[in-house]
Amino acid sequence: MKVLVTGCGGYIGTTLVPYLLKEGFSVRCLDRFFFGEDLISHFSDRVEVVRGDVRNVDPSVMKGIDGVVDMASLSNDPAGELNPELTLAINYRGRIRVAKMAKEAGVKRYVLLSSCSVYGFREGYSDESTEPNPLTTYARANLLAEREVLPLNDGAFTSVALRLATVHGPSKRMRLDLLVNGMTFNAYSSGKITVMRDGTQRRPLVHVFDVARAVHAALTVEGVGGEVINVGADDQNYAIMDVAKVVRNVVGGEVEMYGDPDRRSYAVSFRKARELLDFEPKFTVEDSVKQIYHELLLGNVKGDPRWTTVKWYKSILERDPHALD
Repeated sequence: MKVLVTGCGGYIGTTLVPYLLKEGFSVRCLDRFFFGEDLISHFSDRVEVVRGDVRNVDPSVMKGIDGVVDMASLSNDPAGELNPELTLAINYRGRIRVAKMAKEAGVKRYVLLSSCSVYGFREGYSDESTEPNPLTTYARANLLAEREVLPLNDGAFTSVALRLATVHGPSKRMRLDLLVNGMTFNAYSSGKITVMRDGTQRRPLVHVFDVARAVHAALTVEGVGGEVINVGADDQNYAIMDVAKVVRNVVGGEVEMYGDPDRRSYAVSFRKARELLDFEPKFTVEDSVKQIYHELLLGNVKGDPRWTTVKWYKSILERDPHALD
């Protein structure tokens, strides 16, 4: 199976592509490499690399492709607010364009990487039948993309959307602006683990390698056409304070509370992923913290400015205000 992976140079992509190669897939990568093409050096000689933008790449990029994993995006809530119109152009309209090009080219399967952030904050558990409540441009763009991609599903074209929990774990394009990763780095570098009061707010979490496994399942299993599927685990809906305690136990450091009580909380059910994808995560938050800590001790993870998405985008725009256009 030959797969086109958009956004291959990002946090998930630099883990996903090697996993797909190990599983026997052929891969064509599409990215603008805002974070540097050096981040794919561990697999670039084994894939076909296309330097381009989902908004205007030539449809010939679909030639010979059997499946698409579409995750080219401005990749978190703060980044999405830097330029909301640009976020919608890439994360929404760009993905619709990719999905339609894929279908027109005879591609058999299209997997959209979306986010559990579409649910917003609420009491209790959200599942795929819960009415979404996107609170940011990033979340809204994901939901809009889902609502146009999934109706493309038919007997010849399988489209499926994966709503990811908050991702964590080491990656070649590391991110220190994610909950678990950031806490681990801060504990190591400063001895401080900061938690907004009172730490009882919950977030669903999933390891980046488990995301790769879920994407593989979505590319290969039958019976997922037209479906939205949450990706994570019921027992990995963590209170923020519990994450901080895991980090403290592994890395050390002092937990410091700050700010007013944060009531923004949500938890997610992942039953559908078990039923349709036969998917259960293999890695826990503790596993992730230990892995990141190991990389820190080896010197493989440092305070590279590229590891904080918004700061890096801002630095790009300071050099060239039209760099992301």
